[in-house]
Amino acid sequence: MTAAGQATRAGHSPLIHFPEIVSLGDAPRLHGRLRGDQPAFSFEGRQTNWAEFDRHTARVAGALAASGVGKGHRIAYLGKNSDRYFELLFGAFRVGAVMVPINWRLAAPEIVEILADSAAKILFVDETGAALADLTDDRPVYAIAPVEGVADYEGWRDAGSEIEVVVPVAADDPCIQLYTSGTTARPKGVVLPHRALYAFNEHAAAYPDQFGEDFAWISWSADDIALVALPIFHISGSGWGMIAAYAGAHTVVLDEFTNEGVIDAIRQFRVSKTVLVPATIQAITDYPGLRREDFASMRYFMYGAAPISAELLERAVAAFGCAFVQMYGLTETCGGVSCLPPADHVVGSPRMRSAGKPLPGVSVKILDPESARVLGPGAVGEICLKTPAIMCGYWQQAAETARILDADGWFRSGDAGYLDADGYLFITDRIKDMIVTGGENVYPAEVEAALALHPQVREVAVIGVPDPKWGEAVKAIVVPIGGATPDPADLIAWVRARIAGYKLPKSIDFIDALPRNATGKVTKNSLRDRYWAGRDRNVN
Repeated sequence: MTAAGQATRAGHSPLIHFPEIVSLGDAPRLHGRLRGDQPAFSFEGRQTNWAEFDRHTARVAGALAASGVGKGHRIAYLGKNSDRYFELLFGAFRVGAVMVPINWRLAAPEIVEILADSAAKILFVDETGAALADLTDDRPVYAIAPVEGVADYEGWRDAGSEIEVVVPVAADDPCIQLYTSGTTARPKGVVLPHRALYAFNEHAAAYPDQFGEDFAWISWSADDIALVALPIFHISGSGWGMIAAYAGAHTVVLDEFTNEGVIDAIRQFRVSKTVLVPATIQAITDYPGLRREDFASMRYFMYGAAPISAELLERAVAAFGCAFVQMYGLTETCGGVSCLPPADHVVGSPRMRSAGKPLPGVSVKILDPESARVLGPGAVGEICLKTPAIMCGYWQQAAETARILDADGWFRSGDAGYLDADGYLFITDRIKDMIVTGGENVYPAEVEAALALHPQVREVAVIGVPDPKWGEAVKAIVVPIGGATPDPADLIAWVRARIAGYKLPKSIDFIDALPRNATGKVTKNSLRDRYWAGRDRNVN
């Protein structure tokens, strides 16, 4: 084992790199040997130490091999978060198989489509998944908890051979296939390699001086206690658990996010770091009877999917008393490529509107969407990324992969934004969400950022709606603070003082809460639908 990052400023925990871990299936073997009696996973009163986790995942590997699952084959999991899921995940790694976690909130036809697309050889379910899955096809199905009429997972696992299954698995071989949410198009299977989960550890080992104060939060140790509360069908769920397991940390798993569950887990297990989305952070801060001492163990709250408002940041810092780190990234980049570090979480700072600075080892350039010319500071274009934690590609979609990921490793994010003179990345919107009004391009996130600063605005989403004169008009959908309805004219005047006149919302609607998908992102399509109903397309 080597500890990278030792050469950074004094007081930093090193970013640990384990050369012994090539595929993530090596992690249970290593930590089972080094720290076998220490906890690996906790779930609903069940705790598994590293020696047990090593044995369980070896048994899974043996059972998979006996079932005809080998290198490159897919297995699927349909259910809520569970420690058994992570057993399956790391057991699959040991035989070179690829896990496909499926969103249990999908409709049955969508689940059938993903199972067919992935060609998964075995399906594992919990009670929720068993109620959703088609259990009549020829694919073997095992339940991780008792389900009538479904074979028992533990019996299947424990029938696996105790003899180690030796399969050569390389760092660049695929390990997990995550399907995009499909809110705007047919879901794509994003295939991630083993190396993507520890690429920054490798980079830190090679370039320790790059990991200064701003990146101290990225360090892990075997003494960390991580909380997985976001869904495992998302990179922030599965990825968080995999990163913690790479470090040999103790991971506490919640079947799904609840205020009580997160608060109780942090209090009981002395959790040191977790990743959430602003909507869940807000839910926790709104919880009655919240006590700051319940969060005394917390070192960092990481969050992503959306910026955090100034009002929420103030309340969260007061409630939790720990550092906050905003992450920007995509499933295709295995999560974070940039971060807004704790030092920049200052209410009123213009950097609070940014996605922070690229992580060490990540390069960012801004391209003109039409000419593909690289743009300078302040100019808005498509954000293109080069990261060591990049996907292998889209499953069985070579043309789409080539369109978005070039031969030099540059990934076209589909997000619009710009770099400022100090290298901070500002996200203005999705390219496809751009509003064209009177021939001018408006990126909704710019309008949202201005409105979010208003003291009566809790949340806001900006969309384009049909306009007979301008083609499209800018509309703001606002969730007010405290139940009172602000004067729309006052809000528009507030925005007028901050951004160009052609970007101003022409109208403002008020609602109680913004619609979100399972990962916490606002589903703007559902907001647009009522305004574009009966039209052939959602742009004018």
